[in-house]
Amino acid sequence: MLKSKAIRKIFITTLSLFVLLVAYSLPSLEDSYTLKTNLEIESATGLATDNIYLLNSNGYLVKSRILLESSDLEKKIREILKQLTVEDDNYFPKGLFPYIPQGTKVLNVLCGEKQVSIDFSKEFLDMSVDLEKQIVSGIVYSILDLDDIDEVILLVEGQVLKEYPNTHEALPSPLTRDIGINKEYNITSRNDISKVVVYYLSEIDDDLYYVPVTKYVNDERDKIKIIIDELSSSYIYESNLMSFLHSNVELLDYYEQENVLFLNFNDYLFDSSDKVLEEVLYSIAYSVFANYDVSTVMFEVNNQHIDKISRDQI
Repeated sequence: MLKSKAIRKIFITTLSLFVLLVAYSLPSLEDSYTLKTNLEIESATGLATDNIYLLNSNGYLVKSRILLESSDLEKKIREILKQLTVEDDNYFPKGLFPYIPQGTKVLNVLCGEKQVSIDFSKEFLDMSVDLEKQIVSGIVYSILDLDDIDEVILLVEGQVLKEYPNTHEALPSPLTRDIGINKEYNITSRNDISKVVVYYLSEIDDDLYYVPVTKYVNDERDKIKIIIDELSSSYIYESNLMSFLHSNVELLDYYEQENVLFLNFNDYLFDSSDKVLEEVLYSIAYSVFANYDVSTVMFEVNNQHIDKISRDQI
């Protein structure tokens, strides 16, 4: 398995470098082609990428990576929205899809202090009832993953979008991550409801992608306990989502100090080769950063330091 991953990584890296060389040697393509990438390419080439949330065939919004041509915030936003719009020449990895209705134009992008306003043409309202919540969540999360953006205001032809176009369910404005993503309701009571974001994995065309799920549960425990229990559960609510965290893993202790969340596990954090899978660390770290305002997650096993992941790594 490791050998096949290494071969695939070498192939992806070689192909990406070839595409980059072609793109830079053909100026006429610079404005029409944007390289889609992932963490393997970023690691191999040193090129900075940004997050973008795309739909998979099961209707989940999946975290992917994109290489943007501009460093200007407004241009970045316009480029992300262009990639999220259904067009005849969209190119994404197999099994991942854009979702803003075809023909939608971005009329204006206004960047303020930690806030972005996006004005769409009327075609934006042509979204299907089954996708309208995912479309809004995907746009909001894709924009909010850019640096220093906390709020998004959506407008259509100059008017603030105050409700979903099909169900007419109310939409707050401005929009924040409180809107949730891939929402799942596991509640039996209206009392003591917690909202926790957990990152699972999804295999798409032999590649693994991270999928955030906003869970609404009747659970008063600290969110980190809920996260670890969800990821280590032998039963995951949706069969097309998965976690590599061992079902016998236990969070022995945890504490926050100087903007770092320390997590101390038992030996089951290791796999059968006495290693900790990268997918395990990142599933936990992504989940922590989605729920806690910390800069780093420190991983320990029986009080011995194992690894750490900082927010700027993701």
